[in-house]
Amino acid sequence: MLKEGGKAPLFNLLDQDGEKKSLKDFDGKKVVIFFYPKANTSG
Repeated sequence: MLKEGGKAPLFNLLDQDGEKKSLKDFDGKKVVIFFYPKANTSG
């Protein structure tokens, strides 16, 4: 389970240009990860 202030697991996503980015690409930098509920769900 993720906790505020804890380390996020390594993951890969596509950026706005369709290029694969990894959380590891940002080692040594401050990163903010924002999670939000899926559309049309209560939350």
